[in-house]
Amino acid sequence: MANRLLPFRQYNEHDVVNLFSLDTSALTLANMTHASNGAWDAGVIVKVSNGDMTQEPVVDGTNQLQSYLGKTDYPHVGGNAYSEVPLKVSIADGAADVPVGVTLRQTIAFDENGEKLLYYKQKLLELQGVLPGEAVPVLTKGIITVAESGVAGTPTAGAKVYLGTGGNVGKFTTNSGNAEVGVCLGTGDRDDVGTNPDYFAGTGTTGKYYVIKIDL
Repeated sequence: MANRLLPFRQYNEHDVVNLFSLDTSALTLANMTHASNGAWDAGVIVKVSNGDMTQEPVVDGTNQLQSYLGKTDYPHVGGNAYSEVPLKVSIADGAADVPVGVTLRQTIAFDENGEKLLYYKQKLLELQGVLPGEAVPVLTKGIITVAESGVAGTPTAGAKVYLGTGGNVGKFTTNSGNAEVGVCLGTGDRDDVGTNPDYFAGTGTTGKYYVIKIDL
């Protein structure tokens, strides 16, 4: 799933930055669904990749985003461009990047049936997502619950957590050689709750979760 965050969380809205959209220039829109994982997930640690405040607050979208609208070059017919927020964040690498926060919503273009969420706003809201080019909320400080898919290694309660690198960019990790992002407050397993495993338990090997206090 493109949502690495579980429901329990605690934070102040003043610690949420709503200035940036996800940089999709290196991503394939067709892959950006809630049924797949990638840089578009909710719960990804990100960095600022474009902070030029001299740009217009909303600009015409890139060719990739423009094509998301479908065919728009009919002759003698006016049309609107696909707009996007020009300030950008992208997935952060612990080897060199300075993390700014964690995405609270997934940036998704299609649902599991290949239908454009551009034309299905109710489902987009239900999936707690934003469209490519729209501002994605980034949490800089607070408590979140991260599924195993967003963590590399096995942090223990009270241990510091760091920003992943290599194949684990954008994830929380126990590698102390990288940028520190917070502390693990507790761990759990959604398979082992005394009843049937719930939706987020996965196949029986992905039910672990970590309650993490971030402070960026």
